[in-house]
Amino acid sequence: MTVTTVRVPAKVNLQLGVGPVRDDGYHDLVNVFHAVSLFDEVTATPAATLTITVEGPAGVPVGPDNLAVRAARLLASHAGVEPRVALHIRKDIPVAGGMAGGSADAAAALVACDALWGTGMSRETLLELGARIGSDVPFALLGGTAVGLGRGERLTPVEAVGEFHWVFGYADGGLSTPAVYAECDRLRADAPAAWPVVSDDLMAALKTGDPLALGRALTNDLQPAALSLRPSLAAALAVGVESGAVGSLVSGSGPTCAFLASSASHAAALGRTLSGTGRFSAVRQARGPVPGAVLI
Repeated sequence: MTVTTVRVPAKVNLQLGVGPVRDDGYHDLVNVFHAVSLFDEVTATPAATLTITVEGPAGVPVGPDNLAVRAARLLASHAGVEPRVALHIRKDIPVAGGMAGGSADAAAALVACDALWGTGMSRETLLELGARIGSDVPFALLGGTAVGLGRGERLTPVEAVGEFHWVFGYADGGLSTPAVYAECDRLRADAPAAWPVVSDDLMAALKTGDPLALGRALTNDLQPAALSLRPSLAAALAVGVESGAVGSLVSGSGPTCAFLASSASHAAALGRTLSGTGRFSAVRQARGPVPGAVLI
């Protein structure tokens, strides 16, 4: 192939249960991922050296710390080829917004470079390489809805009936995921964290396709920490509920606010209402679940 382009979705965490800190510094998680129709695209083109360009929101690193660059280098090393590729990222997932945009780009780079270089990696190998880059990368490869255990990288697909309709309110500026976890640990310092378990109510709502039940079951153990670091998010979430959302939560480590609607038409109306509140830098509608990283 002379050029490859991969489309990859954002995620929202339907449940993010955060357990105690492990000896390696990570937390054991129960992470119910749900891929939604906000997409980045990564294009890979042959080049003399590895380069990267980004089209879209500011704040994306364009050096060796970019996760797509790390993914391309890791795949090349694993396959025994030179990382000769020009990567171009067209971003639509918010930057540092709690929707795994950087991890999505890494997943897309793995798929795009594998196709470009003809390295023929199995999906299992790509998932293992993705887990080395970041805990959310394997889910960006898989998509759909899945339970992630460990750091979130051990995935089990979950059946979700029908579609769910979402409205996402973007905040000005991002939140650092390590800072949010550190604040979570600080807030819980006097009360040892319980080991998280998958919510039975959440699983039942997914299997029946009931948005009202799903809205009641949404949980995020990082939300208190995100609100502590960004107090304005509490009012933003309240506006969504007052505007008729059937469920709301901070997405992942934030600061994006996720609002569940009862239908596509409800999501459209909710999006219009939230756009007029002045609480968000942008408001976007999406549906889920959608597939993970795919060649287009």
